[in-house]
Amino acid sequence: MTRLIDAGAGDEEQAVEGALRPTNLGEFVGQSKVKSQLGLVLSAAKQRGAAADHVLLAGPPGLGKTTLAGIVAAELDVPLRITSGPAIQHAGDLAAVLSSLVPGEVLFLDEIHRMARAAEEMLYLAMEDFRVDVIVGKGAGATAIPLALSPFTLVGATTRAGALPGPLRDRFGFTAHLDFYSDDEILAVLERSARLLGLQMDPAGAAEISRRSRGTPRIANRLLRRVRDYAQVHGDGVVTEDAALAALTLFDVDHIGLDRLDRSVLRVLVESFNGGPVGVSTLAVAVGEESETVETVCEPFLVRCGLLARTSRGRVATAAAWAHLGITPPAGTPGHPDLFSG
Repeated sequence: MTRLIDAGAGDEEQAVEGALRPTNLGEFVGQSKVKSQLGLVLSAAKQRGAAADHVLLAGPPGLGKTTLAGIVAAELDVPLRITSGPAIQHAGDLAAVLSSLVPGEVLFLDEIHRMARAAEEMLYLAMEDFRVDVIVGKGAGATAIPLALSPFTLVGATTRAGALPGPLRDRFGFTAHLDFYSDDEILAVLERSARLLGLQMDPAGAAEISRRSRGTPRIANRLLRRVRDYAQVHGDGVVTEDAALAALTLFDVDHIGLDRLDRSVLRVLVESFNGGPVGVSTLAVAVGEESETVETVCEPFLVRCGLLARTSRGRVATAAAWAHLGITPPAGTPGHPDLFSG
């Protein structure tokens, strides 16, 4: 059986989200190419009776990286250890985790790009030779004592694959890039989640939630739970189109899936900076968020929708952004339709 070690568990919302996570590749919806490739890697490792190659999962938040890490451990029938890059601030932190792994265990390292450099360099040797060098003493009298590790499989997850050093990326035997989901795939995710939650959901209600889910299963499941709450309090508990429209309006999710923060970024860009160009750090300060939040949470979807353009000089609102906000761009501004035609 797979053992989840996660000190953050316990919150009711997290428990519900965890219950909706698929536990094997057969239940996992979407990412068909990644599923086929990962299935081959895991099946071969099981046949050899050896630890699977290290796996790097890259892609925007909410597409299933944590879920796939759990599936890797479940498919191999080994324990799963969970930690994150920000938690590994010293080489000693990493050595303590690695030395406690049992043979074949899967170590899931979320946000691997945020790991400390010293720990990163220690990880190179651990991934290749299953050993680490522990430094004892200081200065000229310091000695390196090699410490053998049990064979393990590292599953790293990152939203910024380009931020990983080349030597670290090269040590992963399999790298998967997760893409946004299609509307049909999101519908399949919603149908599965509704079934597990014991909800009645009509096709029109599911379609309305799907359209506003930004191609992201995590968001789809979150919106489904909010519509469920609305249908439970204000209706008969059935997820209908009317319930979905009312609930998503209440929670500030518009017809293409933009939330309050997305619209704030667009509105600040259009109204305060005349459509840009403007740097992401300036945008983040203007909306009261961290630069990384704007860059990793808002930007990918805004660019994908054609509402935002990333240029060498900064972020620029497209004509579609002005239109979405119902504002006519002044002639000569970067967002004027004339500059985006032809």
